[in-house]
Amino acid sequence: MAIRNIRYDGDDILRKVCRPVEKMDDRTLTLIDDMFDTMYEANGVGLAAPQVGILKRIVVIDVGDDNPLCLINPVITESDGEQTGEEGCLSLPGKFGTVTRPMHVICKAFDENMEEFTVEGEGLLARAICHELDHLDGKLYKDLVEDGLHEVEQN
Repeated sequence: MAIRNIRYDGDDILRKVCRPVEKMDDRTLTLIDDMFDTMYEANGVGLAAPQVGILKRIVVIDVGDDNPLCLINPVITESDGEQTGEEGCLSLPGKFGTVTRPMHVICKAFDENMEEFTVEGEGLLARAICHELDHLDGKLYKDLVEDGLHEVEQN
């Protein structure tokens, strides 16, 4: 397991559409482990493969509920409600902005064994799923910001 370099806003790879994962192999399993390590090291709640330079449809999420998620080839199948709140991103360090997302989502994905499963998220988990899945299609939260990007105040 290793910490990978996070790609920052302005890096072309963050604007590319990722390819589906066709089969699981040792290299992809290592990538997933590295993504969790990288996310935790950076104090993030989510990380998508393009953020570490890999154009695969993989995201990892941990909103602190003792249920870290790895979503491979994820697709949101249902969403409803609305929540507006602040978002940040490991690829835009020191910045945040207000974004409206669904309050509730249902997401179909594959796990590390390429077994299909469904995850249901509300609140922060729904926001994280939407945010990370946007990365897989080359979208950044700053594209959705309603009040401009703001600098995080340093103490």
